[in-house]
Amino acid sequence: MAGHSKWAKLKHTKGKTDAQRAKLFSKLVRAISIEAKAAKGDRNAPGVRVAIQKAKEANMPADNIERALQKASGDGAQSERIVYEAYGPGGCAMVIEAYTDSRNRTSAELKHLLSQHGATLANPGAAMWAFAKNAEGKLEPTAPTELSNEDAQKMADLSDALEEHDDVSEVYTSAA
Repeated sequence: MAGHSKWAKLKHTKGKTDAQRAKLFSKLVRAISIEAKAAKGDRNAPGVRVAIQKAKEANMPADNIERALQKASGDGAQSERIVYEAYGPGGCAMVIEAYTDSRNRTSAELKHLLSQHGATLANPGAAMWAFAKNAEGKLEPTAPTELSNEDAQKMADLSDALEEHDDVSEVYTSAA
């Protein structure tokens, strides 16, 4: 019978999940590399250990983790961690963490992405007041902003678009 191949059906779903894993792994490799460079190769530094732990939680192979640590000791392009602050739909505060090798490119791309979804980039310190760090170092909103259904949908679309961006690693919002 034509068209009843199991592999034909599986290759599409496998291709989609493989692409998602590859994107996640590339973000984790970038995070490990940057943390290892900041720690000057010390694998026991807290930032490096946290990055490695996140990679292990995502089932990243140990070979990839080792290559990321070795890459950090090389003379490759200098990537750095940048924190952007923005105001999204409905006036909710946003903090966007990114790892990039070109501040200007990332800034322009994020400005464009934010403007497409009705959000604006804010000055440093303008949105950070709405967040507090928890024990794990993650940001949590101190005063959650209530959004209408329309603004909540716009915020969800914006969050998805930001997560799709290669340089963006974390997005925190004060939306309730």
